[in-house]
Amino acid sequence: MSKKFRTEKDSLGEHPVPLDAWYGIQTARAVENFPISDRRPDRDFIIAHVRIKRAAAAVNESAGALEARLANAIIEASDTLITGKHLDEFVVDRFQAGAGTSHNMNTNEVIANLANVALGGKKGDYKPVHPNDHVNMGQSTNDTIPTAIRLAALAKLPRLLAAVHGMADEFETLARHETKTVKSGRTHLQDAVPTTIGREFAAYAWILRRGAHQLRGTISLLCEIGLGGSAVGTGLNTVPGYTAHVAEELARLTGEPIRAADDLAAQMQSMHDLLQLSGAIRALALELTRIANDMRLLASGPRTGFGEIELPAVQPGSSIMPGKVNPVMFEMLNQVCYQVLGQDHAVALMTQAGQLELNVMMPALGSALFDAMDWLTHAVSAATGKGLRGLKINHDRCRVLAHTSVGLATLLNTSIGYSAAAEVAKESERSGRPVREIVAEKGLMSSEEFDRLVEQAAVEGNINSPRR
Repeated sequence: MSKKFRTEKDSLGEHPVPLDAWYGIQTARAVENFPISDRRPDRDFIIAHVRIKRAAAAVNESAGALEARLANAIIEASDTLITGKHLDEFVVDRFQAGAGTSHNMNTNEVIANLANVALGGKKGDYKPVHPNDHVNMGQSTNDTIPTAIRLAALAKLPRLLAAVHGMADEFETLARHETKTVKSGRTHLQDAVPTTIGREFAAYAWILRRGAHQLRGTISLLCEIGLGGSAVGTGLNTVPGYTAHVAEELARLTGEPIRAADDLAAQMQSMHDLLQLSGAIRALALELTRIANDMRLLASGPRTGFGEIELPAVQPGSSIMPGKVNPVMFEMLNQVCYQVLGQDHAVALMTQAGQLELNVMMPALGSALFDAMDWLTHAVSAATGKGLRGLKINHDRCRVLAHTSVGLATLLNTSIGYSAAAEVAKESERSGRPVREIVAEKGLMSSEEFDRLVEQAAVEGNINSPRR
């Protein structure tokens, strides 16, 4: 069955549009022009952009520039989209015309057609509501798209923050249960002085919460919008007071402390605030990569590695080696973090690619940022739920490795001095005998006294043995 079309006309001439589509001719042209990634716009971004159209209609109606009947139709159409209906009508590829003109027109056309049909009109006629004259009144791609990117990021941030805090919570729970579980510390991947699983895991929680705090610190930057700058930051074709009033309306719609930027032109030229967010995500991804690698190391084995922890078995680990279980959730987290780092690099390059009054890289920049936020949110949540929750500590293995560590000789520094302690360490390494046996043999202290010293050093981190 052949697809049916209607014919619409724009400044370039006539063009077919699918008969049942809520979008129009400029969107149809863009679909043909940009068959690039087969990825449609981000959902949060679509809704953010629609909210801008809704806010603009309300402000323009209040100023007497937009007839109430038309404004109400635009607002009702916008509300329909914000609830999640017709979002499949946003069809322009993420890689498209510079600045996002194609997506802006996709939004304008869908809202206009919804509004016109509600008022008794037909799709594609654009009467009485016109995509440019009414839906886009007082706006430009150049100020709506960067504002929508900010609003979409603000919508995603709570989910990412919740995922990070969720992982931190799991580490803290494990840390509380293992405050006295002594294990060998390792520096340079070599035996070091003893520590505890509790201290190690508490440190992971602390750094994750600090990363979340740095992410949260970007909210104020994201809330400062350049909407109202119109094409080049001058506010051309906007009604008096539009900039402040549309920011107030968006604050009401989103629940965020949205405010107008002091310099509208600067917010159009520069993607600095988005780069700050991307940088905070990059920093978090780097820490998550480190933590994921630590989890893989600590779970290595089960016989020939560290084996201090046992990760939940969520799937068979090998197609050839029976019974093998791999740290798949943290392997996944590593992979996602590396992709996030790539997205951050793309954001950085596109940030510096702005020229004069406008950064035309915004569609891809926004997409890279959205991917980083969504991927990291899902990956952290999955790693927490299937990698950390249910993690078991191998107490026996921790104890054995802790008490056979050559690094325990360091505990003798305050009693026999560094040089003599080094000799004990060398003898332990050479003979394979634990430090506790050598200490007892030399009459420095009994094995039991040394064991207590190990636990004190690991748990309290402070030993003051008198020098002999």
